[in-house]
Amino acid sequence: MRTDPTENGGLFIGRRPGTGPIRYRALPAPGSKARRRIDATFAALLILLMTLIGLSYWGPLPLLGLWVGSQVQYLTDSPGTGVLSAFLVVLGSLMFGLVILKQLDRYWILTRRAAGHDQREGALGRIFGVTCLLGAAGFSVWLLLFSGAELAPVGIRF
Repeated sequence: MRTDPTENGGLFIGRRPGTGPIRYRALPAPGSKARRRIDATFAALLILLMTLIGLSYWGPLPLLGLWVGSQVQYLTDSPGTGVLSAFLVVLGSLMFGLVILKQLDRYWILTRRAAGHDQREGALGRIFGVTCLLGAAGFSVWLLLFSGAELAPVGIRF
């Protein structure tokens, strides 16, 4: 009885055919220098777009949810309905953004390969990490300097 996880892809049950690790074909035949430059530029634009979408998680998307929630609360005169709608808008926009980011990441891998790079992994994890750090830093600066929050019980204000 084989129960060693390394023999079957890390699972204690057999894997179905075709579900193993992704195997890329060899690098495509290199295009002209101008074509590779265009592909590299397009890949850079995709990274920029992915970064902007990731940064939108820290400002525009939550503000959109709050605005929609306030409009629903005004129309229905129910704070609970407003909060629920704001939550659903924020959750839906974040999930939709993740779907878009995943597709852009796949396109980025393809354009990097077309530009002549042996690209096997996407940049989504790194971009998400960097945008989280930038968003958290920006929020911290806003909270400490501009929100008017008191930093100590004695009432120290900036």
